[in-house]
Amino acid sequence: MSWKITFFNIKVEEGVLSFPDGILANLLHILEMIEEFGPAIGKPHTAPMGEGLFEIRAKGLEGIGRVLFCTIKGKEIVVLHSFIKKTRKTPKKELDKARKRQKELK
Repeated sequence: MSWKITFFNIKVEEGVLSFPDGILANLLHILEMIEEFGPAIGKPHTAPMGEGLFEIRAKGLEGIGRVLFCTIKGKEIVVLHSFIKKTRKTPKKELDKARKRQKELK
């Protein structure tokens, strides 16, 4: 059985789809790999962020996009939050937003 990817809400989906073309193309490729092989495909594509939260690292000529997700029952992945990364470290406010949404799912 392959993995199913869903979005926390329509706003999150629209945010992801509004990524610049190069970043979006890389992200869609990574999401296809996750659907086939699961979320633990590892670096440079995915990385654990602790407490059941993971990030996808999508790169393009325009910069780096980050998508934070968690897994829930069965083989479902929920995309919680996305942003274009401007600093080396993932900003705390971005992590906090994803963790808050993750708690709402449980």
